[in-house]
Amino acid sequence: MTYNTIIIDRRGHTACLTLNRPQVLNSISIEMMGELKSAWQELENDPEIWTTIVTGAGEKALCTGADVNVIEGNEIDGRSTGIDTWGESVLSSFRQWETPQEATPPYLQMSKPVICAVNGIACGAGLDLVSTCDIAIAANHATFFDPHVSIGVASGREMVRMARVLPLQVAMRMALVGKFERLSAARAYELGLVSEVVPKEQLMDRAWEVAEMVNRNAPLAVRGTRLGIRKGLGMPIYEAELISESYRMRVAQTNDAQEGPKAFLEKRAPDWTSA
Repeated sequence: MTYNTIIIDRRGHTACLTLNRPQVLNSISIEMMGELKSAWQELENDPEIWTTIVTGAGEKALCTGADVNVIEGNEIDGRSTGIDTWGESVLSSFRQWETPQEATPPYLQMSKPVICAVNGIACGAGLDLVSTCDIAIAANHATFFDPHVSIGVASGREMVRMARVLPLQVAMRMALVGKFERLSAARAYELGLVSEVVPKEQLMDRAWEVAEMVNRNAPLAVRGTRLGIRKGLGMPIYEAELISESYRMRVAQTNDAQEGPKAFLEKRAPDWTSA
């Protein structure tokens, strides 16, 4: 497919999805929302893609959230409903009943890992890309904040998600202080929000390197591991262990599960087939 607001670059078993509206700091338009929904599905269904990198065009921002200049404001009797209808009738589609996702990958309904390369500002809905990815790395000039309360809007899913990643006091401070304070890349690393900080000119090279390291492993084992951790986060520990073991047993039936030990004994690199 071709897209107007995003770019997809494929190299081997990795795809890089770039939010491509740098003139507005990669803020999210309705068109971008629709294109991202299609792109995530496209990459999840592509058997040649094992890992996806997500980043923003330019060096200023990963994503600054919804573009307030173009986001639709549906009204009933002169009052805003807060529902992005995308031109549909109000509540006529299941999407409108769900939590708005904007740029968020369908991280609970996908199996393949996502690496987020934070190339500048990540704020508002842009934080979703960081809090729902599987590995986040940041350029040393990256910053993180949530501006919702500063523009008169309650922060919704964005900071609920961040409160699952950051210590509660840090997440609360970010949510309640709003645009008046930013978390630096160094501080984000200290708190575990990102796993690595690199000079900005090295960010994308490093993102591709990390993706390649992931892809050197058995792809189905990677997906089963990811799913076990992701699904288990919302469960008590006993149920989480059971579901992770169920994924282990599924992967044990694959050809790759036979290839791994065989390659180890033969002292050679494994030939993964995703089967």
